[in-house]
Amino acid sequence: MTAAAANPTIRAVVVQDTTERTAELVRILQRDGDIAVVGQATGATAAVGLVARIRPRVVVLDVNLDDGSGQYAVEQIMASTPTPILVLSPRIEGRRSPSAVEALVAGALDALPAPRRWTAELEADLRRSVRRIWKVPVIRHPRGRARTVRHPAERRDDLRPVVALAASTGGPSALATILAGLSGLPAPVLVVQHLHPDFTGGLIDWMARVSGLPVEIAEHGAPARPGRTYLAPGGVHLRLGADLHLELAETPVTLHRPSADQLFLSVAEEVGPAGVGVLLTGMGDDGARGLLAMHRAGGFTYAQDEASSAVFGMPRAAHRLGAVTDLLPLDELATAVRRAVSGVRA
Repeated sequence: MTAAAANPTIRAVVVQDTTERTAELVRILQRDGDIAVVGQATGATAAVGLVARIRPRVVVLDVNLDDGSGQYAVEQIMASTPTPILVLSPRIEGRRSPSAVEALVAGALDALPAPRRWTAELEADLRRSVRRIWKVPVIRHPRGRARTVRHPAERRDDLRPVVALAASTGGPSALATILAGLSGLPAPVLVVQHLHPDFTGGLIDWMARVSGLPVEIAEHGAPARPGRTYLAPGGVHLRLGADLHLELAETPVTLHRPSADQLFLSVAEEVGPAGVGVLLTGMGDDGARGLLAMHRAGGFTYAQDEASSAVFGMPRAAHRLGAVTDLLPLDELATAVRRAVSGVRA
C-alpha cells in the first residue's frame, strides 16, 4: 500500500525566500502523493496571513529567510494559528544549532538542515518528517502575542535610534575609547562587557570618568533615555524591551551572561532599521548571531578590525557570517556610530 493510499492528504504550506527553492520543495514533498502543497510564501507577513487563511496541516519554513523574518514567522504563526512547523534551512547543521533551538523554543516541532543537493534519501527523510509531525497536537504560543515586535523589514518613521556595544577580552579600554567620542549623542547606548560580577562596579567607575555621556548600571524596567549609557550588570542579560525599556534576565543560560547575542537580538527585534550595533574585541563568537539579526533587520552594524583588536575572535566570527557592514579601526568607530544615528534620525 502506498503512503498516499494509507493516509489522507497532508495539506502543507511552504515558506522559502526564492522561487527556485520553493519549486524544488514542492516537487520533493508531493512526490509520493500524500502531501499536497496548498500555499507558498516568501516572507513572514505573507506566511502568517496565508496560514491563518487556508489552515494547512503543516508548515515547512526556512527560518533564515533573507530578510531576517523566519523566527518572527514561527512566533506569529504559533501565536495566531497554531500549526505543526518543520523548520528547514541551509544554515542549520542540526537540532542543536542556535537558529534551530530558537525556532523550537518558539513552537516549531522539528528542525532539519537543508542540503545543497537533495538526494533520494534526503528527500525521503524530509517527507517522513512531515508525516511524523502533521498529527501532533500543538498549542497556542504566547511569545508572538506578548511581544510588540514588528516585522524586522518594516521601516517606521517614528523609530528612535538605539546603540548597542558589546565586548569581551580587551573590551574595557576599547569601550573607553568609543564612549569618549559620543558626547551629546541623541540615542541611548546599551553596553555588554564580559566581566566577572565582582568587577562591574570598577568598570562603571572607569567608564563614567572617560565617557562623553552619563554612565549608569542598567536597571530592569528603566527607560533607555537618549544621551545616556547603560552597562549590563554582571550575571544577567541586558535586553531592549518594549517601548525602549530595559530588561534584565537570568535566562537563557549561556556561556556568557550578559550575552552580546541577547542584546543585539533584542535591538533587532524592537527597533529594526534604527539599531546601531558595534562588536568589539573579544574571544569566541558571542555577538555574531545577534549582529547578523541586526544587519538583516536593516540596522547599522560595525565591528572592530583585527589590527586594533586585542583578540579578533568575536569580530571575525561576525564578519564571517556576513553580519558586519564595516570593519573599522577602534579610533573610527565613534564617528561611525554618530553618523549612523544621524542617518536614522534624518
